[in-house]
Amino acid sequence: MLVSLQLGSLISPAYACGCGAMVPSRDSQVSVDRETSVVGWDGRTEQIVMRLTVRGDAPEAAWIMPVPHRASVELGDPGLFSELSVLTEPELVTRHYFWPRSHDWPFSASGNVGDGAAAPSAAAPSVEVVGRERLGPFDVARLAATDPEALEKWLRDNGFDLPDRLATALKPYVDQKWEYVAIRLAPRESGTRLVGTLDPLRLRFASDRLVYPMRLSKLASTPQQLGLYVLAPHRMEPRGSIGGDTPEVTFAGRIDPRSAVDDTTALRELTGEKPVFLTAIEQSFPYPERIDGDHQLRAAAADTLYRPKVYENRLLTVGGIPAWVLSLLAAVLVAAVAALLVLRARRRRAVPGTVPPPASAPTR
Repeated sequence: MLVSLQLGSLISPAYACGCGAMVPSRDSQVSVDRETSVVGWDGRTEQIVMRLTVRGDAPEAAWIMPVPHRASVELGDPGLFSELSVLTEPELVTRHYFWPRSHDWPFSASGNVGDGAAAPSAAAPSVEVVGRERLGPFDVARLAATDPEALEKWLRDNGFDLPDRLATALKPYVDQKWEYVAIRLAPRESGTRLVGTLDPLRLRFASDRLVYPMRLSKLASTPQQLGLYVLAPHRMEPRGSIGGDTPEVTFAGRIDPRSAVDDTTALRELTGEKPVFLTAIEQSFPYPERIDGDHQLRAAAADTLYRPKVYENRLLTVGGIPAWVLSLLAAVLVAAVAALLVLRARRRRAVPGTVPPPASAPTR
């Protein structure tokens, strides 16, 4: 599975992530080790479920994410990520070999058989607070803004101390009349640091196209690695590389949460228990400054299935005994039987036969 997103620095001490910007409190550091994203889209509504794993010495941090339409925010189910990880596991294919290798008996004392390879009106104020709530460890503010500088000022006034460059980076979203979700990340207990895997957040907003915000990642100073689980009616693909390497599909298949063998409670909640097509996508951004837009995803030409294979090499055995040992034993047995038959034949030829008496002379 998913599919993860490796994150690099925005400008010290801030950090960029695939669809937002992360900034710690003053005189502290924070980094996002991993961001896993699940994107669901039914043609009318888009959902993004994100889970961050962070480390550092910051008592709190801020994260801002642009969205094309007004969004609702709630806590997500952590089980969603483990469910998708199981569903997208590579197919295990066992390949047998006959002769022992260096790690097999008798070359290795361990005796192991094998190992695996494993939008507001003109009259609206510059910044409009459309909602604010507390969700677990998160203080969530949903904003609409027509002026990037006013947005930055509001965030500063409300405890989100963002770098100056962010106002410029946000301007394209303001021009498109996008809105924002600004979130203060804080530990559950005061006096502790912001570290570990945070509760996932689930954003939902109207959208007639599937878009994944990426523009803010151009502020990162280290390479970015994007990973997405995409749940949609068909196999999906990015319209372009947006300045990164060519996107790679690592899994594509139709899944039905109602008939899944494994427990998929979180997945059923996200999809409404409807069969969907799951596409896992990975992409590298070795030069984040080249990112020139947001990912827009479209249906592929065909719902072609793809599942990677992981090959496990195992020594061929019969009843737990290496086949090469049995073959050698069989060869020895055949040779012994053949030698015995030859020996018996030779003994039979060596035994003297009965000499008949001489014929008597005829009498006269």
